[in-house]
Amino acid sequence: MEKLGFIGLGIMGKPMTQNLLKAGHSVTVHNRSRAVLEELVRDGATIADSPKQVAQQVDVIITCLPDSPDVEAVILGSEGVLEGAKAGTLCIDMSTIAPATARKLYETLKVNGIQSLDAPVSGGDIGAQQGTLSIMVGGEESAFQRALPILQAMGKSIVHVGEAGAGQVTKACNQIVVALTVQAVAEALTLAKKSGVDPAKVRSALLGGFAQSRVLEVHGDRMLNRRFQPGFTIDLHRKDMNIVLQTGREVSLPLLGSSQVTALMDSLIAQGKGSLDNAALIELYEQMGGL
Repeated sequence: MEKLGFIGLGIMGKPMTQNLLKAGHSVTVHNRSRAVLEELVRDGATIADSPKQVAQQVDVIITCLPDSPDVEAVILGSEGVLEGAKAGTLCIDMSTIAPATARKLYETLKVNGIQSLDAPVSGGDIGAQQGTLSIMVGGEESAFQRALPILQAMGKSIVHVGEAGAGQVTKACNQIVVALTVQAVAEALTLAKKSGVDPAKVRSALLGGFAQSRVLEVHGDRMLNRRFQPGFTIDLHRKDMNIVLQTGREVSLPLLGSSQVTALMDSLIAQGKGSLDNAALIELYEQMGGL
């Protein structure tokens, strides 16, 4: 097995790293917060003090970071991956970032003899913990084949969707569907409650029909039981919707549904609820309904 490095050990990155360790991979880790590093050392990981040091010790580097500027800083910045990586290294970015940034990273790394893939994920913290993430990969076929055994330790559905940046475009499409479905579930359950019908029974009925979805199953349950501890925060989903809307502008495509649900997210963030799970969108509908 190739030696792996993992940078970014948050809600998603930590369990993804644990699954790599369980699969028998050697993993060197780096993170701004050190508490999680000590836990991963107990699981068998090795600590590096900078992205550069990670790159010097491994063959494949995986990043899972909040946003485009974070990825650029870790890979291209001072003490970054590029300073320590040797020719032939493979970089797999599993963050959700702008497609344009993914293409920039690909071109910069290629000039330096480094392979790269953009491989954002879907499935939330549960998918990360269970190793069942959906992974959408952009980049060269040879790099994808090299990465596949590694990705299989973290995900269940792994699709090579196209050239550099294609994985991030796919993730933008995913975030549209998730956001609008969360909105639809919140709207439907609030309508049921406002009409005097038990929303839990409405959800059960819908799960047996054509409206059935993973969002209705998981987020619908969170909405009913007021469990808004984040698997995926409103702040992060709002960040992703900014990528969605920017990508739409770049190709001159109005994204009307995406614009509306983004405005609803903005309202919740203005109320100080950005750190809640995106299922908390139901609270906004209940406010509008006087519930």
